[in-house]
Amino acid sequence: MQLLRIILMSVAAAVLYGVAHDQVTARICVEYFTIGHPPVFGTDDPTLLGIGWGIIATWWVGLLLGVPLAVGARAGSRPKRSAASLVRPIARLLTVMALCATVAGTTGWLLARSGVVFLIGPIADELPADRHVPFLAVLWAHVASYVSGLVGGLVVLMQVWRSRGATIVVTGGTTAIE
Repeated sequence: MQLLRIILMSVAAAVLYGVAHDQVTARICVEYFTIGHPPVFGTDDPTLLGIGWGIIATWWVGLLLGVPLAVGARAGSRPKRSAASLVRPIARLLTVMALCATVAGTTGWLLARSGVVFLIGPIADELPADRHVPFLAVLWAHVASYVSGLVGGLVVLMQVWRSRGATIVVTGGTTAIE
């Protein structure tokens, strides 16, 4: 049961983060969702787009990180971690992700405003010129969230694994968890 709780908590945390993140970014540049994404929702309302894309774009990330986290927290004979014991590490990860997104979005905005980075291709042609800077800022924030979430998720997984006193031993071509 704890395995399932950990997985569901990871998915829920990812979705809540995604919805909150997209509520902010949809207000900075709604075109990121209406022009930069396929038309799934048929609306340009930032609230609805933030909810919809926040769910679609993150549930699977929570699942991909939640399954290994559940295994890392529960596998083997060492003391097991409960879902409740993982609330703080996951909350810290989400906080770091939000900070990374904020820094990256701000950096993207400044670089785009100064002309160092710019849009090209069909999106650049379709998007009004005055929306390029906000689009790039939001793009940078989203990429930062995914990258920091992936790297941070692996760090949390390793920390949880080590907190249980578990080690991987390789001897004579045989791998064992102790």
